[in-house]
Amino acid sequence: MGSSFLMHGLVDCALKEVIFFKSRGRHALKFLIDAVQHQQLIQYISFSQMAVGAFSIVEMLFSTNLLAIVGAGEQPSLSPRKLCLFNTLTGSALRELNFLTSIVAVRLNRKRLIVVLRDKTYIYDLNRLVILETIDTVPNNKGLCAFSPGSESCYLALPASTTKGSVLIYNTVALQSVCQIDAHKSPLVAMIFSSSGTYLATASQQGTIIRVHLVSQATESYSFRRGTYPSTIYSLSFGPCADVPEVLVATSSSGSLHAFLLGPAIKQRRKPYRVIGSLIPDTLSDAFDHAYHHILHNVVPACVKSHVRIYSIDNISSAPGVSGFRASIFIITHNGYFREYSLNVTKSNECSWSLEREVNVLDTISNDPN
Repeated sequence: MGSSFLMHGLVDCALKEVIFFKSRGRHALKFLIDAVQHQQLIQYISFSQMAVGAFSIVEMLFSTNLLAIVGAGEQPSLSPRKLCLFNTLTGSALRELNFLTSIVAVRLNRKRLIVVLRDKTYIYDLNRLVILETIDTVPNNKGLCAFSPGSESCYLALPASTTKGSVLIYNTVALQSVCQIDAHKSPLVAMIFSSSGTYLATASQQGTIIRVHLVSQATESYSFRRGTYPSTIYSLSFGPCADVPEVLVATSSSGSLHAFLLGPAIKQRRKPYRVIGSLIPDTLSDAFDHAYHHILHNVVPACVKSHVRIYSIDNISSAPGVSGFRASIFIITHNGYFREYSLNVTKSNECSWSLEREVNVLDTISNDPN
């Protein structure tokens, strides 16, 4: 079983992005990246009360000490049907939850814990760890889901079909369905909420179009063309702004990093794509927003899986009358690299990319004396 990586963005943490390395050993490698001082700190967390073996899922509650861990099944105590809530400060398990089938995804915010199985999704009150709702779902072997990080909206998105790109939006506070969005013609492979839960970005198996949906108006969306040829979208990330996110980024099997400028596109108030799409083929209607698409090629080797997060967005003014913003973007890849890029965009839509730092995680681990 090869090494793999999981990166979880911290939407409400101003200083740190946390990345977890998943290995066969008894340690999970934890990177704390200080974005202010640009210092890299490496800390090993020893799961002393857990048997040696691999983890299939590691999720962190923002920048707290709480981890949700699911084993890969190499040991009985690390069953893929068992969820362990772990305190990294005390090094002890807080609670274990057992299920009849394998856990394929876990999401959490300060109010809710979401546990996704292949055909069911459980909603827990995080503080009391009691089941609030059980949702029967279509087969979801890859654990595709999206969960808004904010405590007010608490929206959960789940696939609503295995044959087309339909999304069920569920309010985990009110415990009721909000809407169903027919986002794509082919099945979904990626989706993510903006930090406020206002917008949902989706991508399908085709991978040529990424759509951004206004959750409160399920029929409205903004479409961005990633490329002409099919490609698998590995990861999506919104900028941290709670109102209108300025940027949406994506990585795919093509190895490129894509940035879509949402601010100008949303301000144009395009007509709902469902109305346009019924009259104009996708190849035409979805090409409207190409001016807001910036690409950095060869960021990752083709077909190497990657996870991307926008860490921060800052307004900049390089000269009198010249303004724009700078986005700091983190990427972790399955071949062992962490990279930070800066995307600078002027008000006139001129764009420049720069690589700020690069770390070979595997070399770091192999050189560690522990």
